[in-house]
Amino acid sequence: MKKNNLLVASLLTASLLWACESKKSESTQGTSDSLKIEQSAFGKVSDSTQATLYTLHNAAGTTVQISDFGGTIVSWTAPDKNGKFDDITLGCDSLAGYQKGVPYFGALIGRYGNRIAKGQFTLDGKSYSLAKNNGPNALHGGLKGFDKVLWKATPIEGEEPSLKLTYTAKDGEEGYPGNLSVEVVYTLQKDNSLKIDYKATTDKATVVNLTNHAYFNLKGGFDSDILDHEVTLNADKFLPVDATLIPTGELKPVAGTSFDFTKSSKIGARINDTKDEQIKFGLGYDHCWVLTDSTKNLKLAASVYEPTSGRVLEVFTTEPAIQFYTGNFLDGTITGKGGKVYKHRFGLCLETQHYPDSPNKPKFPSTVLKPGETYETTTVYKFSVKK
Repeated sequence: MKKNNLLVASLLTASLLWACESKKSESTQGTSDSLKIEQSAFGKVSDSTQATLYTLHNAAGTTVQISDFGGTIVSWTAPDKNGKFDDITLGCDSLAGYQKGVPYFGALIGRYGNRIAKGQFTLDGKSYSLAKNNGPNALHGGLKGFDKVLWKATPIEGEEPSLKLTYTAKDGEEGYPGNLSVEVVYTLQKDNSLKIDYKATTDKATVVNLTNHAYFNLKGGFDSDILDHEVTLNADKFLPVDATLIPTGELKPVAGTSFDFTKSSKIGARINDTKDEQIKFGLGYDHCWVLTDSTKNLKLAASVYEPTSGRVLEVFTTEPAIQFYTGNFLDGTITGKGGKVYKHRFGLCLETQHYPDSPNKPKFPSTVLKPGETYETTTVYKFSVKK
C-alpha cells in the first residue's frame, strides 16, 4: 500500500512538472509570437510589383511600421504619461498616398539629403548636373530619390527586431556618379528607441548624405500643431541661408538669436519673429544646426518634450549636424492617416546629416565617398515619458 502511495505521488509530481513546463513553454512561445515581424501587402508599386509593410514590436508594446517603398516609417506608436499608445508620426494609410507626392513623410533620403545649390557640383574636376526639384536647387536626391524606390527588405526577428534594407543606385542615377550600394538597418530596441544604421560603398567617387525624414507630433492624434513642443538642440551654431535656403557658408553663433535652443524652449516662442531675416527665408525653422560635439561619436543632438502627453523624444547621432524643420510648408492640402488633414506646422523633423550644399562648400565637412571607403553613420530616436 505504501509503495502504491509513493507511485501515485511520483506520478502526480511528474504530471505537475510536465504541466508547469508546458505552461512555461506556451508562455515563452506566446512572447516569441508577439515579437515576430508581421508582413502585409501595402499596395502596388506597378502592375507586377507589390510593396510590403513590416511591423516591428518590442516587449514594451511599442510598434514601428516600415515599408520597403522608400524605406518609409509609416507609423510609430509610443506611450504617454498615462500609458496610452498613440501614433506620433505623420504619414499615409496606403502606398497610394505616398505616391501622390507627399513631402517625404518618414522616408529614407538619398543619395544626398537636403539641398545642393543650382543642382550642380564639381568633383575631381568633373561637373555634374542634378534635377532642380526645389526652385533653382536640387533637394533630397532628385525627382526619384531613395524615398521613391523599392528597397530589398530582410526582416531579422528577435527581442530587438530589425529590418535590413538594401538598394543599389546606378552610376548616373539622378545625375550622381558611381554605383552606390546602400544598406540601412532599422532596429527597434528594448528601451523604445529606434536605431538607424546607414552604410554605403561606391565604385566611383561620389557624394553621399543619408537621413530619415520622419515628421513627429508627440501629442498624437494629428489634431494640433507642434508649437507647444519644447525643444533643446545641443548646437551652438547654425547655418544661415539665402532666400532659396542654400547655406551662405557662415557658421553663425545661436546666442542672442531666434535660433538659440541650447536651453529648452517652446517652438512657438520665436518662430514668427518677422524681424529675423532667417525666419522669413525659412517661413519658420528650416535650417541646419551645427552640433557642439562634431565628433563621430554617438551623442545627444536634440530632445523634444510635449507637456500634454509627457512624451520625450531624444535624438542621438554620429553626424555633425541636424536639420530642424517645423512643417512650414504643410498647408492643409494633404489628408493623411485616418482621414486627418495635416495643417500648417502639424509636424516637426529632426534630420541628422552633414551640412547642406557641402559639395559646393570646401570649408564644410566633406561628403565625398571614394572607392575602397565605407560611409557609416548611426542615428537613434529614443522615446520616454516625463510624468
